Amino acid sequence: MDAHSRGRADEADPADQWVIDPRTGDYELRLDRSAAQQPSLTSPRRARAPFSAPRAAQRSARPGRSAAVPSATSPTAASPAVPKPRRGEGSGSGRRGGRKTAGGGGGRGPRKGLVIVGGSLAFLLVGGSLAGYLYYDHLNGNIQTTDTLGAGRNGFQKDQPINLLIIGTDKRTGDGNQGYGDSDSPGHADTTFLFHVSKDRTNATALSIPRDLITNIPSCPTRQSDGSTKTIPAERGVRFNTSLGQEGRDPGCTMRTVQELTGIPVDHFLMADFNAVKTLSTAVGGVPVCLDKAVKDRDSKLDLSAGEHRLDGEQALAFVRTRHSFGNESDLDRIKTQQQFLSSMIREMKSKDTLSSPKKLLALAEAATKALKVDKGMGSISQLTALAGELKGINPKNVTFTTLPVLDNPAERVKATVVVNPGQADPLLQMIRGDVSLTAVEQKEKAAAADAKNKQDALLQGNRAPAADVRVNVANGGGPQGSASTTLAWLQNSKGVQKSSNLGNAPAKLERTTLEYAPNQADQARALADMMGLPAAALKPGTADAPPKTPMKLTLGADFKGAGVSLTAPQQTPEGVQRVEADKAVCAR
Repeated sequence: MDAHSRGRADEADPADQWVIDPRTGDYELRLDRSAAQQPSLTSPRRARAPFSAPRAAQRSARPGRSAAVPSATSPTAASPAVPKPRRGEGSGSGRRGGRKTAGGGGGRGPRKGLVIVGGSLAFLLVGGSLAGYLYYDHLNGNIQTTDTLGAGRNGFQKDQPINLLIIGTDKRTGDGNQGYGDSDSPGHADTTFLFHVSKDRTNATALSIPRDLITNIPSCPTRQSDGSTKTIPAERGVRFNTSLGQEGRDPGCTMRTVQELTGIPVDHFLMADFNAVKTLSTAVGGVPVCLDKAVKDRDSKLDLSAGEHRLDGEQALAFVRTRHSFGNESDLDRIKTQQQFLSSMIREMKSKDTLSSPKKLLALAEAATKALKVDKGMGSISQLTALAGELKGINPKNVTFTTLPVLDNPAERVKATVVVNPGQADPLLQMIRGDVSLTAVEQKEKAAAADAKNKQDALLQGNRAPAADVRVNVANGGGPQGSASTTLAWLQNSKGVQKSSNLGNAPAKLERTTLEYAPNQADQARALADMMGLPAAALKPGTADAPPKTPMKLTLGADFKGAGVSLTAPQQTPEGVQRVEADKAVCAR
């Protein structure tokens, strides 16, 4: 009887669980629970093996019999490492360097086993399949879910960007956490990242939102413990971190606040508390950090010398909590430190030392699923794994951390809060909404793809007709109510396009604004595109010339924000915007 069936599953070393798949002869990672008396970790039903075991093993696993699998503690237990090669493989079987020799068997060389990963943000970046393994149900049982009542988009599309809200709360639950700060905190949005993944899944931007940002929190419905719904009233001019916890607000309220603040739709949320930092950093074997100077912080309990360190547990938590050790001792400088720590964690979880260690991978899967609280649309390992499959190809060099640009609150004499800096924030948010990468490396690597785009941009090359010669009919196909009439008034009164008319609502809704025109109207189209800030992708040329005095057709889509608001996303990060790139190790200062 193994450690699981004796009720001491925690003592089983995951490295002991490498077994042979009898169909292929390859070693796979299998957390075996033999016999009917070994209950499922989350349900009483009998677990299914991930592949067909030999018949003898199947017979021994029937009710009333113990499985013929050596336990991790018995005298015949397997080695803590991957078992020795089976007959026909390895140096003792007539094979040298993977090449079959005269006396060798015909089997294939061993392949890598299952990759199980963890770590909230890094958990998604590494990816890997959990389906079919006996640990699956147990990990499902670890995950906590919240019904956000429609705050998210409840899914993601293959050809669209993915936007995840990563929330770190200041809730003091868990062993040893009660002594940190406000022990009675309901759990506010202390650390918040809006993680934007490009639609081609090659790059990502993590936008930090300062907790002390003064913003508006919209009204939000919340699910109560008795199943009823309670709507929390809206508040104006309050700290962003009160979007969670205060007045009973749940993560759905934070999602709605972020969407209103940024104009970026949020698909899902993932939330973790203090324990997540401690357990995940420990599971990965410590997170490398670098300090430009020695630190001894009485509040966070961080006590480190200058130079490089590998932090886990309480030390890791102290590092991300410290506020008075780096920069100007503000929350904005703490955000930079947290970004550097997360970047290092991502690099560590993507490293070969982690991916090649079954013990580390299982510890990460356990820690990550216990640490996470997610919306119902992400409330299972299968759903998290599907998302991980979308994100696993992103290289850390193409992950950029940045912070929503802010200014000191001008209404305060003693500076304690901040407000959005529209001069920097507006173009930055427009870049994210336009799916433009902030990573310089990624921008360089896309140079080849830019050639195809240049052909489209060529539509904007050439003469421009005078405004008085531009003829256009305007229809609203998805913009704010009344957009066609306000745009018409703006064109006529501000731009001199008098030969224009209002078509009212378009017959169908459009996601993107379009301008349809004939080849002999190209100069008019270019002129109107300049006025409206239309990207080349919005121009839809026809194939045949139009009769004289025929107007073009401008249909305003869901991306239209208002007359005079450009639809062309900037292609460079605004000057002065703070950035941390996930592939670069930076010393905290």
